[in-house]
Amino acid sequence: MKRNIFLTAMLLCVFAAAFSGCSENNTASENPFAETVSEMSNTVPETNSEAVNKVAGGDETAPVETVDTSNLTPIYATDIKDGTYTIDVQSSSTMFKITECELTVSEGKMTAVMTMGGKGYLHIFMGKGENAEESGYIPFKENDNGEHTYTVPVEALDMEIECAAYSKNKEQWYDRILIFRSDSLPTSAFADGVIVTVEALGLADGEYTAQVTLEGGSGRAKIQSPAKLTVENGNAFAEIIWGSSNYDYMTVNGERFDMINTEGNSAFKIPVAGFDCKMPVTADTTAMSTPYEIEYTLYFNSSTIKQE
Repeated sequence: MKRNIFLTAMLLCVFAAAFSGCSENNTASENPFAETVSEMSNTVPETNSEAVNKVAGGDETAPVETVDTSNLTPIYATDIKDGTYTIDVQSSSTMFKITECELTVSEGKMTAVMTMGGKGYLHIFMGKGENAEESGYIPFKENDNGEHTYTVPVEALDMEIECAAYSKNKEQWYDRILIFRSDSLPTSAFADGVIVTVEALGLADGEYTAQVTLEGGSGRAKIQSPAKLTVENGNAFAEIIWGSSNYDYMTVNGERFDMINTEGNSAFKIPVAGFDCKMPVTADTTAMSTPYEIEYTLYFNSSTIKQE
């Protein structure tokens, strides 16, 4: 009897152990995809989901400055000669102020080093903040003056480029729009054929007129159009007559040109490097308490050229 009781107890222990082993195996295989799901969840960039939650809303940003690109045509790296140039950059936000920018064109690509007016951003991302991934973060670098700079790729000039800046204090992304302006480059920077020249138009030496458009400044300044054009030895010059007598000199490609008249509205004879493009010029006004240089662009329309 005791022998039977002992054997029964032994058998019960064996069955209990076997059952316990099966229970562990069942627990492990209860969700055979658990590990796979875990791995899949880890494949979604954590920074991307965080970025979506940390994009500043409209009520958290400074007023957006509208950047007009309706009359601009994108200028790509192949349109610019290899080299390094100072270029102006427009930003859609006054809180993302670029004080200086240097554009480098090399082997069909463009990059820009932007110097910032403040130190409030840890890094930037070329795109919208909601799409920001850590692999695309561009950190700041300090230049010799201790200013923050960012080196960014530039797809094209005169085209809206999305950029997001991550605020150090707010710990969230702020979306911006940047435009790298080709009209701030010297005309010598453009590749052959990009700018319409006297030679391309087949203009012989002589006297002509052409419609000219002025942009820049406060928008109140006016010039006389059509303007008188003179072609001398294959080079074009324009007589620019302003709507006031308050300008005492103009600067084109770093060269100063003084007035050609002593009475009436200010008039200047300046070189025209090309047509059908915005040519940057500077005019010094004496209308204020102290002389002040103002940046403008002139656009000479080649289709309106008439010989005198």
